[in-house]
Amino acid sequence: MAERIRYETKSHVARIALDRASKRNAFDLLMLRELAEAYTTFEDDPDVRCAIVHANGDHFTAGLDLAEVGPAVASGAALFPEGGVDPLGLRGRVRTKPVVIAIQGYCLTIGIELALACDVGIAASDVKCGQIEIKRGIFPFGGATIRLPARAGWGNAMRWLLTGDTFDANEALRLGLVQEVVAPGQQTERAITIAETIAKQAPLGVYATLESARIAEHEGEPAAARALLDQARKLMATDDAREGLMSFVERREGRFTGR
Repeated sequence: MAERIRYETKSHVARIALDRASKRNAFDLLMLRELAEAYTTFEDDPDVRCAIVHANGDHFTAGLDLAEVGPAVASGAALFPEGGVDPLGLRGRVRTKPVVIAIQGYCLTIGIELALACDVGIAASDVKCGQIEIKRGIFPFGGATIRLPARAGWGNAMRWLLTGDTFDANEALRLGLVQEVVAPGQQTERAITIAETIAKQAPLGVYATLESARIAEHEGEPAAARALLDQARKLMATDDAREGLMSFVERREGRFTGR
């Protein structure tokens, strides 16, 4: 039974909750493993089309429990199980389905990196973000040095990565770390609403959209452009494409099956 992460599904949406509130949802090795297991379960369930990641308690996460995680990293130990989906999207299996994240309270170190690895972010207005590794004699090793400059621009990223200062919800929005700011307590429901909207769309089209954007990000725009028509042709031969056409003609919402 999971001890640190709660996982449930409803209406084609997986809800992945950090559940170590007594420790401000700080990540120890068990919590890292359980999060990867939850992501893998989500990825492998054909009935689940989108996920949200949120946290129980006042804070999203106080970051890594360095007293336990630090020695594991120093020894070369794997932080996530082999063969599973890496929630940080840096190695191992690549997640093909979209994830919406909701953050509140303290969102430090790995919390920011999880948000950067997700597709849509919602922040409560009380959030306090910080990539504070530099204050502990190390540096961000979960993707922030790669993704924050690409997302926010070099100077905007280095302002926070090199100082370890904390920033608020408005700055998180300006940087593109999140896409909406809501009142405290509303972040999870807003994330669920967005995830449910995504889950109503044609799943294969959603996954192809993610795939195309990632090709552009990792291989460049020319590679993504070359793949576009092949991707489109494959989708046009699906049941969902036929249903999309019928729903347009009949002026109703599509009823998509992912086939």
